[in-house]
Amino acid sequence: MVHLTSSRASATIDPTGGRLASLVVDGLELLVTDGPKPTRWGSFPMIPWCGRLPFGRLEFDGASWEFPITSPPHANHGRTHLQEWAVLGPNEIRTELSDPWPFGGHAVQRFDLDDDALVVTVEVHSHDQAMPAMAGWHPWFQRQLDRGEPAELSFSAESIYAVDDDAVPTGELIPVPPGPWDACFVGLTEDPVIRWPGAVELTISSTFDHWVIFTEPEHALCVEPQSGPPNEVHLNPCILHPGEALVGSMALRWA
Repeated sequence: MVHLTSSRASATIDPTGGRLASLVVDGLELLVTDGPKPTRWGSFPMIPWCGRLPFGRLEFDGASWEFPITSPPHANHGRTHLQEWAVLGPNEIRTELSDPWPFGGHAVQRFDLDDDALVVTVEVHSHDQAMPAMAGWHPWFQRQLDRGEPAELSFSAESIYAVDDDAVPTGELIPVPPGPWDACFVGLTEDPVIRWPGAVELTISSTFDHWVIFTEPEHALCVEPQSGPPNEVHLNPCILHPGEALVGSMALRWA
């Protein structure tokens, strides 16, 4: 484990999965710290794709590849949350993009903690061949902390992606319906804020401009910044050519 501390907060990074396993602010654990499967706790990286890869099949540049089905009937949230990450320094970890990913490449994350914020930066690097790439994070925030009232989420967005019968985005944008949600939002007009009245307020910001908001679970809510919508690899892929990188960051700021 990698442990970071400041005067008000502490963070624990687990190299197994490259996840933020714990974030404690003013003595309060903000994250869900365990779950029945790797995609149900902490704040884990989604690389080299985010969300659902329909039926585990990737089609790119005239070829097709199959990936293990992790959330039937789809392959969910990429591969790096299932991999070991090497610890490069006091706040930096790295993993190779390896089998069954056919294109190579590697990913790096850096974690910078101070008194009022944690900033996580990700880099996804291609090596000697072009590849589609996405990146993002999937934090699981507790609805009820050890003190204060249950979590309240506030944000404003222009639209969400419509999905088909298999819950896969089609590329069409539609008006935002009433919650609860498990949807990809775009056009946010303000950063999402989670308030636990009587305890802490958390603002989530990112250089990425797509957000999956998942408020269906009773015990948690997820606010997930990512570089594109689920199924982007088939809708409008971000292509990294040899030697290029996809870079982004997520900031968690508390008050």
